[in-house]
Amino acid sequence: MLKVAILDDYQNVSQEFVNLKNLSGKYEFKIFSEPFLDEADAIERLSDFEALLIMRERTPITKNLINNLNDLKFIITSGMRNKSINLETAKKRRIIVSGTEININPTAELTWALILGLARNVKEEIDNMYQGYWQTSIGFELKGKILGLIGLGRVGSQVAKIGKAFGMQVMVWSENLNLEKCEELDVLPCNKDDILQNSDFISIHVQGGERYKELIKLKELDMMKKTAFLINTSRGSIINEDDLIIALSTNVIAGAGLDVYEKEPLPEGNKLRFLPNALLLPHIGYVTAENYSIFYTQMIENLEACVNGKPIRVIE
Repeated sequence: MLKVAILDDYQNVSQEFVNLKNLSGKYEFKIFSEPFLDEADAIERLSDFEALLIMRERTPITKNLINNLNDLKFIITSGMRNKSINLETAKKRRIIVSGTEININPTAELTWALILGLARNVKEEIDNMYQGYWQTSIGFELKGKILGLIGLGRVGSQVAKIGKAFGMQVMVWSENLNLEKCEELDVLPCNKDDILQNSDFISIHVQGGERYKELIKLKELDMMKKTAFLINTSRGSIINEDDLIIALSTNVIAGAGLDVYEKEPLPEGNKLRFLPNALLLPHIGYVTAENYSIFYTQMIENLEACVNGKPIRVIE
């Protein structure tokens, strides 16, 4: 039987979306619900698996990991893009890499949960309600405020539409900004400095990778309004985390709403966890029942197709 590892099933819910027992005659599944301690731990525990079913942006599938898994034949990821996989090494090893469809609206929706949570002091008020207090802060309205978007792709475009619906002014920047898309959405194309200096909220919606690595450092944070908020539901590496901690600790900016981090899961002792002006979520942008249903169903479809010699949804 083909040995299949299901990685990073943090909530231990994969079997709620696919019936693995029906496939037990063909495959031997093992579910890993906890992150690996490090790469050496991953290599040791995955050494005899032939297929990996993985969640994007969780366990890094590095060159070293791939080269140390001698039996590996298939890597199947959620989504059709996963920068955590070393595709060049997989190709050299003739390992088939395939992906799944993904709904992008949950990330846009979660972005607005963070924006609204910061604007109305939701974390503080919820905590105080459970402690017996009543109305301890004053929030502010979004109408008339400036929303600065870094990136206007599929998620950024949805966030822009909702910002317009709230009556916000929307400014956008990226290195490859589509001016026709800006006109279509009635948003103002700007340079990066304009976004940083003028926005009340800055929300990041560009891809990870070297192009945007540490795009936001202390220099950029110093350019923002002291009353401004920074939102990141994209990739943790886009913001220099140490610089953000300094900026939040010294009130260089008013606050931040984060769903992604440089190291995930976020270590228990990370200073972000102890800052009152940081609204933190555990990378749940794509974590919905609808997406998980797509992910796990199509992962099994991909696995069956690979085993039958007719791979589908192949990532080159």
